[in-house]
Amino acid sequence: MNVFEAIFLGILQGITEFLPISSSGHLVLAEYFLHLREGGLAFDVILHMGTLVAVLAFFLRDWLSMFGSLFPGSKDEASRRLFVLLLMGTVPGAVAGFFLEHAASTYFRSPWVVVGTLSGVALLLFWADRKALQKKDLDHIGLREGLLIGVSQALAIVPGVSRSGITMTCALYLGLTREAAARFSFLLSAPIIAGAGLYETVKLARHGFAGVDSNYLVGFLASAISGYLVIAFLMNYLKRHTFMPFVIYRLILAAVVAFILIF
Repeated sequence: MNVFEAIFLGILQGITEFLPISSSGHLVLAEYFLHLREGGLAFDVILHMGTLVAVLAFFLRDWLSMFGSLFPGSKDEASRRLFVLLLMGTVPGAVAGFFLEHAASTYFRSPWVVVGTLSGVALLLFWADRKALQKKDLDHIGLREGLLIGVSQALAIVPGVSRSGITMTCALYLGLTREAAARFSFLLSAPIIAGAGLYETVKLARHGFAGVDSNYLVGFLASAISGYLVIAFLMNYLKRHTFMPFVIYRLILAAVVAFILIF
């Protein structure tokens, strides 16, 4: 892997991790059609750590408020409650990742699977964006909503579903506004990315971090910077616009891939 591939994969990870279009789905398609391979487990960990830094940096005040609310004497009930919701929402995804890791890296990594998930979630997102009430902010969601959004996140282990796409869709169904849905989705991504990164790092350490070079730092920076910019863009975009462009993009991409596979 050269420096240009590292930059490309870093930017691809940063953009698709947070937009509701599926990072894993795009990587599967890049591998299949462009014969572009990731730099193995080590590089995958590095890219995910980049997106983790992006979400931690953008929502730094939220994280500081949540951790501060855990200390005795804190009266910040809203931040403490949000922290608990994020912990609860992380559990289903962690369980799915643990038990379905092999299936996710083998049976699910097919372009036809990506075609189905891209189009299926696009239709769900379209319906939720058009028909859901979209009245609740983060102060008005309860344990039920947090757990259901967490369960939806577990589905993102299948390439093409999109972690952000399915959690935002579920949040819209449950009545959250577009901004609140995106905010909760982004915050919820941090524990699952951190957990997956730690798990893979432990596996990687057994092999002595073999093959790690300067291109890994380049990929990390590309992932972190592009991820931060995408979060900033989407949070501002959703104040005045709908998810329709992402629905259209998913459907067009699914149609193009299906056409290429058939013909």
